[in-house]
Formats: sequence, structure tokens, C-alpha cells
Amino acid sequence: MPHSISEIAAALGAEVAGDTGLTVTGVAEPAGAGPEDLALALKPEFAEGLAKGEARAAMLWPGADWQGLGLKAAIFAPRGRLAMAGLTRMLDPGQGYYSGIHPSAYVDPSAELDLGVSVAPQAVIGAGARIGARSVIGPGVYVGTDAVIGENAILHAHVRIGARARIGKRFIAQPGATIGFDGTSFVTEEASNVEQARSSAAQVSEAKAQEWVRIHSLGGVVIGDDVELGANTCVDAGTIRPTRVGNGTKIDNLCMVGHNVVIGDHCFFASMVGIAGSTRVGNHVVLGGQVGVSDNITIGDNVVAGGGSGIVGNVPAGRFIMGYPAVKMETHLEMYKAQRRLPRLMNQVSELQNAVFKGSDTD
Repeated sequence: MPHSISEIAAALGAEVAGDTGLTVTGVAEPAGAGPEDLALALKPEFAEGLAKGEARAAMLWPGADWQGLGLKAAIFAPRGRLAMAGLTRMLDPGQGYYSGIHPSAYVDPSAELDLGVSVAPQAVIGAGARIGARSVIGPGVYVGTDAVIGENAILHAHVRIGARARIGKRFIAQPGATIGFDGTSFVTEEASNVEQARSSAAQVSEAKAQEWVRIHSLGGVVIGDDVELGANTCVDAGTIRPTRVGNGTKIDNLCMVGHNVVIGDHCFFASMVGIAGSTRVGNHVVLGGQVGVSDNITIGDNVVAGGGSGIVGNVPAGRFIMGYPAVKMETHLEMYKAQRRLPRLMNQVSELQNAVFKGSDTD
């Protein structure tokens, strides 16, 4: 669907110049842009590619010489990536899921679907489930017994929602996300090797073979409004109380949220983050890729953890951390610099030792 430059600029609240009636049907990087594309050259270094492409219009940085770049029209974005958010939302054609309820879908007679809900092929909506207005249930999705999902949700292909999960408005789950099933909670008849090791902080002297007995997850999951979960991300049900994810939190692909975890509002977790059971995460926390978080600890508001960090203890609010075990970012950098100097230091120690030994021989 074509959009005029003036229409796009108005939707983004951006300044515009040139032939505002010119239309585009898509977006592209400058070098690969065709005449029907809006080229994205949000920094001066990206503008070099415009000469290689065929774009007539581009989104540029404020003050750019759009005519000098050979363009017929330009949109100026003070904050480029924010403008991209609005632009991509405007131009996204969606996945083309089935509109209405597909004949191959199963919707239990006791389930409640509000106005405008779409259910794609092979989806299953369990007994007593409630789906909010205008929500989209993708192919092969499972929504369990008595689960509640707010309005304008999008569940992409093969998402699985467990029984009695409570999910707010405008929820997005990418393909394969799994919410509200049993967590990894087990116990042994007598104190396990893990319990002994934790209590004594020493090696267990005698390992005793024992079977693991499941503790069932009765607490379910409660997710706030405007939450997004990435592909194949899992949020386990709580044991007695629910696992909670706060409003506006965004969790990337392949992440794991253990049972009883409480996550605050507007957090952002990159791919492969793992949070062990019963940990509490504050508001506006950012965890980089592959961050691991130990169980039963607390992370304060506004914490930022660098990628690959291992968080094994409580973290106060507002701290930037990095490393394994995670420490203050500046401390980690000092440790890293010191580590890189170790070979030179060892050579110096060796030279000093040789000098001392030689001195002893002459005495």
C-alpha cells in the first residue's frame, strides 16, 4: 500500500521537505533502495549509499542537504531509531493470519471470545478461557483452561499459554513462547547434595542416590499490559504464588524466567537471559545477552547488566554491573586491565627472582 511522504511525516510528527506528494511502498537501506522505497540514511555516514541506490526520497538527520544528495523529498528525524519505530509500525503488513475463526480451530463452547477475535488454523482455546477484543490467535496456538488474555493481543504461531494464566492488554508473544506451565521444582526425601553443599559451603563427603519428587506449580502466571515475549521464551508458573511480569516489559528470544520470579515494569532483557526461581527484579532493569541470574536474590530498580554477566547476589538500585561474578562496571574494567597485565607482571617477577638467585650465588 503506497504512502505519501507528507502522510508519513505527519504520522511521525517529523519535518518534511520537497515533493511531499511523492509516494513510497516500502523502506530500504540507501544502497539497495529502489524508486518506490524510502531510504533510511539517519546518519551522515549512511548517506554515501544513496548514490548507489535509486531512492527518490529518504529519511535523514536534521539539517541534511537533501537536494545535494539528489533527492526529490526528505523526512528529517531528530531521533532516528524512534522514528524507525513509528515508520516500521506504519508499514508493517503483518503475518497475514486468518481473519475470523478458522474451521480447523477448536474453541471450547465455554470459552469467551470478545468482538473481533481471530483464531487461525489448528489453534485450540480451552474451557473457560477468555480472549479480549481484537486479539489475534495464530496457527497452532494453545490457550489453556480458564486462561485470560486482554484485548489487542497477538499470539504468533505455536505459542502455548497454560491454564489460569492472567495476561494483560496488548500482549505480544513471538512463535514458540511458552507461559504458565510447571517449573523445575523438585525435592528429595532427605536433604539433597545441593542442600548439603549450600548449608556447609563445602564438598559433600558422601553422595547418596535419591529420586527427585516433583513439586507441582499451582501459582500460575500474571503478566501486565504491553508486555512482549520473544520466540521460544519460557515463563514458568509459580509454585504457590504466581510468577509475575510487570507492565511494558520486553523479553527477547530464548529467555527463561523461573518459577516465583517477580519482574517489575518496563524491563528489557536481551536474548538468552536466564533468571532462576524466586528472584525479584525491579523496574526499568536492563539485562544484556546471556546474563544469568541466581535464585532467591533481589535486583534493584534501574540496574544495567552487561552481556554475559553472572549475577549471584543482591544488586542495589541504579548500579551498572558486568562480569562473572558481576561487579560494578568500573571494577570489572579495572580487573580486566589487571588480568591483561598479568603476563608482563609474571615476567617481571621471574626476572626479579633470577636476579635474587644470582645475587645469592655471588655471596
